[in-house]
Amino acid sequence: MAHLTKDEREAFLAEPHVGILSVTAGNDRPPLTAPTWYGYTPGGNLTFFTNSQGRVARKTDLIRKAGVVSFCVQQEEPPYRYVTIEGSVIGDDQPPSAEQVHAIVSRYLPDEMAQGFVEAELGHPNGQLVVFTIRPDRWLTADFSE
Repeated sequence: MAHLTKDEREAFLAEPHVGILSVTAGNDRPPLTAPTWYGYTPGGNLTFFTNSQGRVARKTDLIRKAGVVSFCVQQEEPPYRYVTIEGSVIGDDQPPSAEQVHAIVSRYLPDEMAQGFVEAELGHPNGQLVVFTIRPDRWLTADFSE
C-alpha cells in the first residue's frame, strides 16, 4: 500500500464519487455518517448540500455546531484507493444559489435532470437547503495498486 501524492489525491477527490460525510453527534452518540454528493476542484474547497425536499436534516445542526467534518471517497473496485479529508466549515449558504447547487448535482446527473433537481430543491415551499463549504485541513490516503 502506498499513499497518494498531493496531485493524485486532489485529482481523485475531484472525480464524481459519492462521498461519505461524518460529523460528531455529541452526547455519547456515535458520529452521524451519510452518503453525500459533493463538488471539489483541485486546490480548492469541498462543497456539499444538506436538507433536501423540505426535510430538516439533523446533520445541518450538527455540522454547524461542530464546525468540522470528516469526508471520505473511495474506489470500490480494484485497485482499491481512498481519500479522506478532515476539514473546517468555512461557508454555510442558506439558501444557496442555483449555481452552487447545480455545480454539485451536475457531477452526478445529466444536465436536464440536474436542472430539474435544482429547480425542485430551490422551489420547494419548505426549502431548507444548505450548501456547506469545507476547507481540507488534513488528508489521509491509500493506494493499493502497487
